[in-house]
Amino acid sequence: MSEQRTGRGGELYDVAPGDEEEVRIGPRLLGYGVGLGLSVLLTATSFFIAGTDLVWQPSIPVAIAVLAIAQMGVQLVFFLHITTGPDNTNNVLALAFGSLIVLLVVGGSIWIMGHLNHNMMPMEQIMRMGG
Repeated sequence: MSEQRTGRGGELYDVAPGDEEEVRIGPRLLGYGVGLGLSVLLTATSFFIAGTDLVWQPSIPVAIAVLAIAQMGVQLVFFLHITTGPDNTNNVLALAFGSLIVLLVVGGSIWIMGHLNHNMMPMEQIMRMGG
């Protein structure tokens, strides 16, 4: 669904659906509709895989992770309009910075909770102290 354009230096880059310069609403709605359809399809497939016995049971987490990564790709291209164009550098940097912050907060929280759990007094000793 994406087309290619030539940049300032003559290099080719992708244009996301809905990121075209034309002001017609039809192609934009088509791009959003395709993105919505793919998102619903990927979500329904994830629920189907999680609830069926047709898939080998140990491979279910891997299949759901692959579908989640595909879902992220659909969201980035069709709704956030992240492409290889030269005007998307700030968007990509903002996305990378946001991902770094989320990684630091989640990773730091897990690290702190792990150390708190390790350093916490066993429950039977706490119960003996209280009474």
